[in-house]
Amino acid sequence: MQRFLLLSFAAACLATAPRLAAAQDGGFPVQTTKRTEFVMKNGEVMRREGSQVTALTQNVKLDNGVKINYKSGIVEMPTDRLHPVEGKKITLHEGDYVRPDGGIVFATPSSAAAARGEEPKPMPAGADKFDTYVQRGPGFSDPVTQVRLLNQKVDLLTQKVFLLSQGRTEMPDTKAIDSELAKINSQLTVPK
Repeated sequence: MQRFLLLSFAAACLATAPRLAAAQDGGFPVQTTKRTEFVMKNGEVMRREGSQVTALTQNVKLDNGVKINYKSGIVEMPTDRLHPVEGKKITLHEGDYVRPDGGIVFATPSSAAAARGEEPKPMPAGADKFDTYVQRGPGFSDPVTQVRLLNQKVDLLTQKVFLLSQGRTEMPDTKAIDSELAKINSQLTVPK
């Protein structure tokens, strides 16, 4: 009887171990509200809901694919069409927090500079405030802005196709259209 219980226990442990390890690597999906924040506090990431702060016991994954390591504070942005190989990784510093949409709000200018890969700049004398810097990951911009820019790009491409398909013997000048397309492409690829 003891042997049967021991074998059953061992089989149950083996059956659940790979699932738990895989879920920890990718982070567990969490439900958030507009007030949810994942803040770096005392060297660990905590979940803050309004004024209530609770410790995390596992890595989390937001709806948009942003992963947060609760021990190290490393935030992994998801890959996207503009950066298909690897998403950006940012390490949170004390007071920095991740919003439910995946945007990161930095507590100090030095942590914002570190996230951008820059050396921190000294604060001017008497300056106790700074502009909030929010990192949203590679290629992030407001969906309304993206749609507007993509519609402009389609219009310009349509104009270019029309010019090139008129059957002329000489090539039409499309430099102005190409210049506008380059501007739109740069706006679509720059992180906002």
